[in-house]
This record gives sequence, structure tokens and C-alpha cells, in this order.
Amino acid sequence: MREGDFDLAWSLSQQALAERDPRRRNDASVPHHLRWVWDGSAFDGKHVLVRCHHGLGDTIQFARYLPRLAARTASVTVEVQARLETLFVQIPGIERLIPFAPDAPAPESECDIEITELAFALRAAPSSAQPPYLHAGRASLPAGTIGLCYSAGPWDEERSIPAELFRPICEKQTCLTLVCEPTELPVLNPGGCPFDIKHTASLVAAVDLVITVDTMIAHLAGAMSRPTWLLLKPDPDWRWSPGATGSVWYPSMRTYSQPEPDSWSTVLSRVEHDLAGHVAVRDCESAYDG
Repeated sequence: MREGDFDLAWSLSQQALAERDPRRRNDASVPHHLRWVWDGSAFDGKHVLVRCHHGLGDTIQFARYLPRLAARTASVTVEVQARLETLFVQIPGIERLIPFAPDAPAPESECDIEITELAFALRAAPSSAQPPYLHAGRASLPAGTIGLCYSAGPWDEERSIPAELFRPICEKQTCLTLVCEPTELPVLNPGGCPFDIKHTASLVAAVDLVITVDTMIAHLAGAMSRPTWLLLKPDPDWRWSPGATGSVWYPSMRTYSQPEPDSWSTVLSRVEHDLAGHVAVRDCESAYDG
């Protein structure tokens, strides 16, 4: 997947599926994010239930495939995390959205599939379903505002960056935080970003640039085709290539990988350098437009 060899990825996925014990499908004794749901059966013309058992970012990343799935099925119901419902109502082809309640999952349909299994099930590379596929109204912000996200939460603390490393950027540029907690950085919203995905999306739609660690914000900005700079640890997970400077999943994204562990200062120095050039181009374009 990192190398873009999707035909090989589908072949390996098919082999893994064939080796699985069907009795362990959607095994209730296994955490939801470790379960497999789709049994490989045909879904054309069937009523399909798409379950979202992974993180918000994973769900957003693979939501691009829902219209393609809907074009081949009788109906598509999506059991989605409640925080994402207000964004997913805009995706064409979904007949029904129901909130995902881990303790009370929806009953099985004619065909169940987990949303991260869609690329394999459809044999569809990212280029076949390009952003933007999520949209939001623009918040009212000063021109040139930069959105910052430095916290990836407890899932993988190695993805997070100490907030203070962003201070030089905040002292030179108008910034806001996209993290749902107060900050001492000099930003427009020191109280933090509201814990509301619709509001967060409106901020992402309005900023000039999103600079973020590997978390939901990166996927949200990418799915909206917003200019995004993604800051990665040296060995990121399968969806990002540490040797690349962009992403096949999100063409509006530029990636910055740590050369070695605990080298965030090096990454932020590169970002500051590139940001100076970005701002110069932006200001030149604004002067020309004026």
C-alpha cells in the first residue's frame, strides 16, 4: 500500500481472507478495531451495512468509496461514529445513517462490511475516488490564518508534538489551534477548538493552511482538499510513505517525516523554512489579485 502496488495489496488481502476462520468473523470477544467483518461474498444488488469500527480518521479516509459502493448495491446503510453524522449526510448514495454504539451494534444486513475493507472489496485505488468528498461552510477568520494540530491523542503518543515547538510559527503568523484543549500558544482561540466536528470542519474550510500531526484532522483536511502539511514520525503506519513528500490518498497534502525518533525540532525547522516561502507566494498572489 505504501508503494502504491494496489494489485499486490488486493492479492495479499484475498489470501489473508481465505485463511481466516469464518467463525471468528466480527468476533465479539475481540476489540472492534481488530475485527474483520466482510466475508468476501458478493454485494452487488444487496442491502449492505457498512460498519465503522476504527478511528474517526480511518472512517473519513475510506468514506470516499461509499458512492462507488452505493452504485453497485440495492442500498447502503452506514453505522458511523456519532461525531461524524453531520458530515456524512452530504455523501451521495447513503440511504441511512445510524450511530455506532459499541454495546448495541446494528443487526446484520444481507452483507456487512467494515469501512476500511471497502478499498479491497471494490478493488479501488485511492486515485479512483479523489477528494473533495467532504465539505463545510467557511468560518469567519482573518485572511491567511493557519490551523495547527499538534496532539494525536493517546492512541499513539509518538505522533504528537510538544505544543511549544509551534510557538515560533504562532509568533510570526496568525494561527488557531484545532486541538480540543486550552493552549498557552498565541493563537486566535487559546481556549481550544470546540469538540464539534461540524465547527471544526468550518475552521478547516476557512484556514489558509493546515499543519497537523497524524490524526483525524489530517484526514478531514485532506478529504476537503484543503492545503495540508502532515508531520510524521520516522516509521508511520501503512497509509503514509516516509520517503515521499505527498500522499496518494490526499493530493492537497505535503508530508514531512522525522529523519529519526525524537527529531521534531528538525521537522519544525523545515516547516518554518517552507512556510516563509508559502507566505511570500500567498502575499504576492494577493497583491496581484488586488
